[in-house]
Amino acid sequence: MKALVYTQPNEMQLLDRPEPVAEEGEVVLKIDAVGICGSDMHAFHGHDPRRLPGLVLGHEFAGTIAHSRAAGWTEGMRVTGNPLITCGTCEYCVQGRDNLCANRTMVGMTRPGAFAEYMSIPAASLVAIPSGMPAHVAAATEPAATALHAVNLTMRALNRPLPECRVLIIGGGAIGLFCALLLRSYGCREVTVAETNAARRASAEHEAKCATYNPLEQEAATDRFDCVIDAVGARATRNSALAALKPGGVMMHIGLQDWASEIDMRKLTLAEITLLGTYTYTMADLRATVRALHEGAFGSLSWLEHRPLAEGAQAFMDLHAGRAKSSKILLIPETA
Repeated sequence: MKALVYTQPNEMQLLDRPEPVAEEGEVVLKIDAVGICGSDMHAFHGHDPRRLPGLVLGHEFAGTIAHSRAAGWTEGMRVTGNPLITCGTCEYCVQGRDNLCANRTMVGMTRPGAFAEYMSIPAASLVAIPSGMPAHVAAATEPAATALHAVNLTMRALNRPLPECRVLIIGGGAIGLFCALLLRSYGCREVTVAETNAARRASAEHEAKCATYNPLEQEAATDRFDCVIDAVGARATRNSALAALKPGGVMMHIGLQDWASEIDMRKLTLAEITLLGTYTYTMADLRATVRALHEGAFGSLSWLEHRPLAEGAQAFMDLHAGRAKSSKILLIPETA
């Protein structure tokens, strides 16, 4: 089969790889569509020591079961799935917080991912998709579920109902845009997106009908927002998020561009700011996201860009250089 392989920092190559074989309890998927994630770009740049050269990346997938060794999952079924391979027995798994599994491994990190014609995965990670759901929509489940998990956590901490709140999203990439789209579907009337890329600002305005601004040219008003979602996670964005929050506000931190920095702990303390972190999603979130996507809660997804898997190396270079038209590129294997 053909697979897009991370061969060295800043290099991806389309290579021949053996087709995977399903172990007991697993299936082999024919990949129908797979998205390029920011964490894939992080690995591509050589910044993730967990993802080593020679690895097939890719974990935002939709596919069709080509071979099954798992009860209840038959050939021809169309699915998406959870790239986190969890143990099912640790304290977090039994609480339903499987995204925090103490023994988790991951597709596209500890085992070959979905930038290929075929991929194997444990059936316990699969989520069936509705009949007629397009592959490119199903492949958006993973990033959309990240947004759903973060927004739902945020709503628990808000002091007022979401429709009454002013929300600022810092970063108009795929996660930021999915957050904006979901907030609007939840009834939030005032959503603002801070984004440096003009095309992404235009996409947020058109798709989510929200206000935007360029943070390189202007700052958000101080003490204005009830909630700020930082979908970038840099030192500068963390500081901007805290400055923009009203007393009693909620800051949701999703992005991890920088792993450490100082923040304004005085404001965090004296203004009783709630600072939340979030990691991926649970299986329940994934199932809820499939339904939400199918019912149109995230809009038409017309902003997603589709390219053949054979052009995947160029797609990575275009994202690296800022030439991509969309914040999310989906790769389509020719077998799809």
